[in-house]
Amino acid sequence: MRGMTWEGFARRAAGILLLVFGLLLAASLCRANAPGENPVPNIFEPHSTPADAIFHLSRFVLIITGMIFLVVFVLLVYVLVKFRARATDSPHEPAQVYGSTQIELAWTVIPILIVVVLFLATTRVIRAIQDAPRPENVVEVIAIGHQFWWEFRYPALGIVTANELHIPVSDPANPTPTHLKLLSADTDHSFWVPQLAGKTDLIPNRVNTMWMDPHRTGIFLGQCAQYCGTQHAKMLLQVRVDSRGDFEAWANAQKQPAKNDETVSAGRRVFETTACINCHSVAGTAATGRFGPDLTHMMSRRTIAAGAAENTPENLGMWIQDPDMIKPGSLMPAMKLSDSDLDALVRYLETLR
Repeated sequence: MRGMTWEGFARRAAGILLLVFGLLLAASLCRANAPGENPVPNIFEPHSTPADAIFHLSRFVLIITGMIFLVVFVLLVYVLVKFRARATDSPHEPAQVYGSTQIELAWTVIPILIVVVLFLATTRVIRAIQDAPRPENVVEVIAIGHQFWWEFRYPALGIVTANELHIPVSDPANPTPTHLKLLSADTDHSFWVPQLAGKTDLIPNRVNTMWMDPHRTGIFLGQCAQYCGTQHAKMLLQVRVDSRGDFEAWANAQKQPAKNDETVSAGRRVFETTACINCHSVAGTAATGRFGPDLTHMMSRRTIAAGAAENTPENLGMWIQDPDMIKPGSLMPAMKLSDSDLDALVRYLETLR
């Protein structure tokens, strides 16, 4: 501290205060979403039982660590101010004190107690989530992570879809949670919808599970939270929480086969005679591929390419012709169709609702 001047101390203190202000501003922006809208996943606005438990645990940990930061910061400022170099100071080194049983016990026992408290609080939340009772009317979903998209299967309903997960809202008086079995088709992924549940990994040759019981309807955004390759950052997902009636209507519509419209037979012929059928499935056609998303009702989804672009005819044509324009490094091959074949194929895909 001998070389520290008052101006240097002031600059350092200003830098620390600016950092704290930036963190507080970022937290406030995360909480600024309009009611009913969730453009940014926000852990500070939970809407299901697991997310609520994690939020309260996070707040408790933040309070404890915040208090530690405050104590250390105040002591640091006190030492910087009280023991700063002065012109009247002796040039000799001050007397040194070696060993203090009380201080050594304090900085050993107090951290141990803090860690034990945080460990017990975390264990309690983990056990409450993992050992939660399982009601009879649970909705079963198999979520499969692919590079770089999500596949969702509803075994009891016979539905297969992609990237947009539909689940019913759960009434606290009559809970209807959604249980997910998490699988990976290739490498490590991680399923994370911050407002509905904690983060759970999808690991090849291993089955993990999680559950959520949304308390209100709406759209909740999620993300693959484990680096899985070039387009990991664009492996997005949407969870659409529907009312019970809307969920049943959606499920009934998804069970229907693809519409057979003779006015787009040219586009269907392009689809069935190119590499499309090697990767994609369309119920009621010769397309039974499993490498890419099921397209039977693809136009019922709001986005394509796992949330990378809106599901519009223009974006769909661009995605088919040159996927790298939307999602560089994706595993979707560039079809390089003629303009007439591309237009016909897009018109056919527009009928898959």
